[in-house]
Amino acid sequence: MGAEPSSGRVLLVDDDAAIRRSLARGLRLKGFAVEVAEGGRSALAKTAAQTPDVMVLDISMPDLDGIAVCRRLRTDGNDIPVLMLSALDEVPDRVAGLQAGADDYLVKPFALDELVLRLQALLRRRPPAGTDADVVRVGGLVLDVAARTVSLHGGPVELTRREFELLEVLARNTGLVLTRDQLLERVWGHDFEVRTDAVDTFVSYLRRKLEAGGQPRVIHTVRGVGFVLRDGDGGRREGRL
Repeated sequence: MGAEPSSGRVLLVDDDAAIRRSLARGLRLKGFAVEVAEGGRSALAKTAAQTPDVMVLDISMPDLDGIAVCRRLRTDGNDIPVLMLSALDEVPDRVAGLQAGADDYLVKPFALDELVLRLQALLRRRPPAGTDADVVRVGGLVLDVAARTVSLHGGPVELTRREFELLEVLARNTGLVLTRDQLLERVWGHDFEVRTDAVDTFVSYLRRKLEAGGQPRVIHTVRGVGFVLRDGDGGRREGRL
């Protein structure tokens, strides 16, 4: 399986010039169009001029911190996906960032590949302008979110409502390992009557349907962690979707 190509306009916001240069160079090499801002006020001005597809936003900045920037964006009705960066792996920082409206959170230092995977996941949730946000494609697997239909290599796959919701979350986060608790929260919400073993049960239902007729496995178990969806097309794929 080849690496997924990246695309989308990223606004990278960090007051550390060395970090800006390093991340901007790395993201451009991965296929992103990157604009940089040296602080929170500059980020808001650039976003007002032209909204990027996704923002990478440092929390600790002297002029206007990342939490204030994110809160301002959400107050103004801007729902751009935001990935927060922090030098501290502290629960209060993560909670504050998410409460301000951030979509994801990474602690420095981190691998560029992890940042790329997370940005790809955010862009799948809200693809760049001009793409069909209601269709999620992973190789030969196609989910039409509006119609709530699934096809695999052109053939229909009949899923229940909960199976579809679980597959959608996994597909929008292709390549990222999601824990059972994350899947439970995103698919079942705050239904505390449901336990994490329900995730395993529904994954087994999905596998049975997606792997019918000898199709390759796309939902993989990461022992002790959770589940990840990977493109399982292999040689059957004529062109990347």
